[in-house]
Amino acid sequence: QVQLVESGGGLVQAGGSLRLSCAASGRTSSSYVMAWFRQAPGKEREFVAAIRWSDSSTYYADSVKGRFTISRDNAKNTVYLQMNSLKPEDTAVYYCAARGGNYYYITPSRYAYWGQGTQVTVSS
Repeated sequence: QVQLVESGGGLVQAGGSLRLSCAASGRTSSSYVMAWFRQAPGKEREFVAAIRWSDSSTYYADSVKGRFTISRDNAKNTVYLQMNSLKPEDTAVYYCAARGGNYYYITPSRYAYWGQGTQVTVSS
């Protein structure tokens, strides 16, 4: 089992920045992918970004490319999502997710482990 705990959400004005953190514990290994998803009210959960733990390669949704950066800290077993130039449409609950192996997926059902979510609200 892998436990994921997110932090760092909050309220920010449009154009501002936030950094989310996701600390992983439990039966982690060197071969897994961690990702961020988000879900706005009345909408389906959507993929935001992913990072492969083995080589730090990353993948982004087009909607956040150039504004968001996913990164990791091996020593802390933590993944981060730096969000810049935030827009009101970025408002959502952000979830951290993890799956074993080396492949990215943008489908939530492909991820076995989930955090509890953290609210991000961007005001206009």
